[in-house]
Amino acid sequence: MLRVAIQMDPIEAVNIESDTTWLMMTTAQDRGHAQWVYDFRTLALEDGRLFCRARPATVRQSLGDHVSLGDEVKLDLSQDVDVILMRQDPPFDMAYVTSTYLLETVHPKTLVVNDPAQVRSAPEKLLVTKFPGLTPPTLISSDPVALVDFHERHGDVVLKPLHGAAGSGVVKLKAGDPNLEALIEIHMTGSRDPLVIQKFIPAVSKGDKRIILIDGEPVGAINRIPASGQVRSNLRVGGTAAPVELTARDHEICAAIGPELKRRGLIFVGIDVIGDYLTEINVTSPTGAQQLKRFTGIDAAALMWDAVEKKVPGIRD
Repeated sequence: MLRVAIQMDPIEAVNIESDTTWLMMTTAQDRGHAQWVYDFRTLALEDGRLFCRARPATVRQSLGDHVSLGDEVKLDLSQDVDVILMRQDPPFDMAYVTSTYLLETVHPKTLVVNDPAQVRSAPEKLLVTKFPGLTPPTLISSDPVALVDFHERHGDVVLKPLHGAAGSGVVKLKAGDPNLEALIEIHMTGSRDPLVIQKFIPAVSKGDKRIILIDGEPVGAINRIPASGQVRSNLRVGGTAAPVELTARDHEICAAIGPELKRRGLIFVGIDVIGDYLTEINVTSPTGAQQLKRFTGIDAAALMWDAVEKKVPGIRD
């Protein structure tokens, strides 16, 4: 038996029919692992010891009545648990970054999935730049001159915030579109983060493939198809999930990035592939496991727990 603390958004609001964290929890419970849930805002570092306020959770596949929470307890995250799942959704802001610093104080004595230092060092739209030849032409910058120049050179482009998630703020601009500078100004009014501008890939109309990798190895994929006339295929903004097979190019991409993901301790990763191009490597709170299991029978959560259990010495019977 493992003792598992799950850092997540409120479990009461989870969609049990689609949420990946939920599948991880039900799988862990079926294996006899004890689980607590906590909000990262309750993390507290004192005299070198990291604590949180957590509640034991019992889950069940019952819409509207999917969880029972016990009384709140104070957990010493270096003593009272074996594994921490860091599964709260972005934004990847300073509060998120600070939580990685705090969790780094207990990892790897307590195994944090994914490694918090590597999550911090691998923003999802930046990590792909380590693999030239796999990605479409891409520029990351806050400089309006550089962004406009890229647009002029590449024609149709996609503009998105560097630390955005779930399709938030993604805009397609056609060649010669005069609105780029205004969009940059709007973004910079509310944020100092850079923007990502990327050559548009027409193949997105056929879908944006989410491939799940466990400890660096691909286990399966789903296709996320954008609604008619839309560029965003994320399931949270109206994309539709569909079954899909891995292509030779997908395997080539996974073979190129997998060893680096494994080296970094990024155990559960979701990558995005459009056509022949890798566009994102998602390491914070990747999704798609429920849809993958539904379409193919492949249980990425079970495979994740297989990997985790091998990494934790002396699992309790």
